[in-house]
Amino acid sequence: MENETNKSKYSMSSIHRVIQVLRAFSLDYPKLSLTEISKHTDISVSSLQRIVSTLMSEGFLVRDEQTKQYSLGLELMFLGELAAKSDALLSKAIPIMEKLNEQTKENISINIIERNERRCIYNLPSRHELAALTFVGHTSPLYAGASAKILLAHQSDSYLRDYLETVNFEKITDITVETKEELLEQLSLIRQQGYAMTKGERVKGAVSVSVPIIAHGQILLGALSVTYPYIRQEEYDDEQLIQLLKDAAGRIV
Repeated sequence: MENETNKSKYSMSSIHRVIQVLRAFSLDYPKLSLTEISKHTDISVSSLQRIVSTLMSEGFLVRDEQTKQYSLGLELMFLGELAAKSDALLSKAIPIMEKLNEQTKENISINIIERNERRCIYNLPSRHELAALTFVGHTSPLYAGASAKILLAHQSDSYLRDYLETVNFEKITDITVETKEELLEQLSLIRQQGYAMTKGERVKGAVSVSVPIIAHGQILLGALSVTYPYIRQEEYDDEQLIQLLKDAAGRIV
């Protein structure tokens, strides 16, 4: 127990020092040498070398080989843009999701693509005791589940081509898609019908229905989804539920 406590303290200290390094940069100091970072953070140069090396490998810092100075990397810009977009999207989406949650009493979520995965950025839990759970921050492959497939189906041809060249299909449940050909056929149908519905494809016993949130007729902002246990499927009219989702997604934009 003592070793675990010490490890926890060490990990938190390491994270704190990483944050200190990133915050050392500012508009006044966009570029810093290792010695300058040390002065700004009171972290020894020897410790900084390990931290900076890790941040560079992850794209959070870049180094000018001529000046030996460091600056913030593009990965931080990506995260900043993602946060801004998510905040703008959610400020409009949450009231509409709350209404949808009242109407269906089921789990309602918004998902986006991040680093070739589906990520949940907001979720309202089911009001039933028996529920299909979704968690904010949860990720899953783009080839499995309604929200993932609706997002993938609305990507560009070049994105889809690159994704299919690198994806490794792993069996999540007995009915998870296994080939590129099968996935492409499913995505084509999803684009035509304007929604995706899966039953036990990613989580056994769960039904998920998802529609795209599209701004200005062409910009995909995310996927709006409802998820519920298969045992309650007979309580819903699929067409009505899909239309309810489409109407809600339309109001978000």
